Amino acid sequence: MSTARNRCTDRVVGEILASWRYDISGISPEMRKDYEAHLAKCAHCSARQRFHRSLDVTLAVLTSLSVLFFFFALAVLKHIRPLEHVAFKMLGLDISDMYHMLVSAGIAGLCFSLIAMALVMMTTSAPSYLSGIAVERAKLIEARLPEAIRSFRSR
Repeated sequence: MSTARNRCTDRVVGEILASWRYDISGISPEMRKDYEAHLAKCAHCSARQRFHRSLDVTLAVLTSLSVLFFFFALAVLKHIRPLEHVAFKMLGLDISDMYHMLVSAGIAGLCFSLIAMALVMMTTSAPSYLSGIAVERAKLIEARLPEAIRSFRSR
């Protein structure tokens, strides 16, 4: 059933959650209980929350990958100069000018990607959402471990 067909069970709470982008991580635990109960029983709001969290995680992953790709591009430029013959023969550019231009573009892209990643991490709830998933997975893994190994873990 799509979210367009089903409606929110409590429109007032649904509109409050929508204005917060379905992020209740920053509110007090007393208030959170009511919203968590609403998200548990309202299919519309829980689907919208899943959509917003997947969007946040996608943005975080894409900006992180962008940073990694620019690091990789700068490493390639540092160790391999693959475009020397293109710059010299086809474009008529000086080899050092072409290299400096590519390095400058790589550094500018890296800075832009770092700024975008910082903005995504500050404005979305992706870090707290991902850490919550990691904690749940760690608990599942720990529950499967033998008691002899669990006893080594410091609490």
